[in-house]
Amino acid sequence: MSEPTPSPAPSEPENQPQASLPTTKVARAARFAKTGLKVGANYVKHYAKRAAGAEVSPEDLHAANAAELYGALSEMKGSVLKVAQMLAMEKNILPAAYAEQFAQAQYQTPPLSGPLVVKAFRDAFGQSPYELFDAFEPQARQAASIGQVHFARKDGRALAVKVQYPGVADSIRSDIRLVKPIALRVLGLDEATVRPYLQEVETRLMEETDYALELRRGQHIAAQCAHLLHLEFPRYYPELSGARILTMDWLGGQHLREFLATEPSQQVRNQLGQALWDFYMHQLHTLRQVHADPHPGNFLLRADAGGTVGVLDFGCVKEIPAEVHRLFTALLAPETLEDESRLAALLEEAGVLRPHDAPALRQLYLRTLHDSLALVGRPFRQPTFDFGDPGFMQALYALGDDLMQQPELRQQREPRGSEHFIYLNRTYVGLYALLTELKARVRTGDASDTAE
Repeated sequence: MSEPTPSPAPSEPENQPQASLPTTKVARAARFAKTGLKVGANYVKHYAKRAAGAEVSPEDLHAANAAELYGALSEMKGSVLKVAQMLAMEKNILPAAYAEQFAQAQYQTPPLSGPLVVKAFRDAFGQSPYELFDAFEPQARQAASIGQVHFARKDGRALAVKVQYPGVADSIRSDIRLVKPIALRVLGLDEATVRPYLQEVETRLMEETDYALELRRGQHIAAQCAHLLHLEFPRYYPELSGARILTMDWLGGQHLREFLATEPSQQVRNQLGQALWDFYMHQLHTLRQVHADPHPGNFLLRADAGGTVGVLDFGCVKEIPAEVHRLFTALLAPETLEDESRLAALLEEAGVLRPHDAPALRQLYLRTLHDSLALVGRPFRQPTFDFGDPGFMQALYALGDDLMQQPELRQQREPRGSEHFIYLNRTYVGLYALLTELKARVRTGDASDTAE
């Protein structure tokens, strides 16, 4: 494994360490309000310049607001920064300025200051990190939504030490309590109807704050995937870990954006893409649980051995009930698209179609889901698939645009379908996005494992 290179010292003001994190409902609501005022002021300045005859563009306004919003999300961390990560995977639904700013949430956000890091260790172990490790870098190498990663050494081993932000679990609960009533009023939704969906999201977010759970899941999935080719998993160290601190091997490699800048060959791209595809198919069909946070910050890529993927961060893992797995795979099967009655029966079972639906609405859902499954499931229905084909992603974006333009669908505010599909869908959106960025050609028709 290659020796990690020291990270450069932050030079931009927004990358300076944070001395505190707003965690209470009042503090976080105040930070939201402050951001709203600044965004409003940007609009006033923009339209004042236009009224005075100055040349201004919507892109300038988007850039100013995106920077302000991302600054607030970075400071607040927790669930709101997770939202930015998810939005960054859906590049087609955001103006370019927002997509560019939010993409930073996948790699780097302002870290917490050294004293707060030392306090986290004293709370967990009764020792500072400098006593616990042979060497410990006080400056975080990476900082994301739930915690930040420091480089350390012990007994000659290079280690990655993930330190959770103080109070982040409380801040997630606070965000949900703050946002839920507003969202229900704005969208006109009944709380009883959306409760399973909100509970699913809250459960996954809270699990991400439990590093002891992440350690167990990381060890389990790594052991179960050890036979898959071209994947690398860190070893975890329970004696140096706790509920809010997680210690593992330091893996070599680069995140996607940095790796692509090295202009890897198509063969390397294909092998990396195949490793990712095989990893997710094995999880889906054999383990019945998936690493459900596939944004680029959670993978390290190397050209070694023709292309190797290091897999990080098992904080968000979605366990898939047997019935949900059966439904998910049946909906993607080619015979489902050829048989409307079979599709209708599966959609009824999944809770998408309901007995009281008017005939016109039922046909709208059937047509919409048929077209969506035909396109989204295309990689599953052929032996190889080229994710570098721009026509595929253009068709996906066009489908999304078409659906958003249909007034009948926009009027259907009631959520439908199993709450388990929230993270399954998120997982495959993220996987498709990674493979598309890689422009990988992947063997997709055979879900069987590829072993040594």
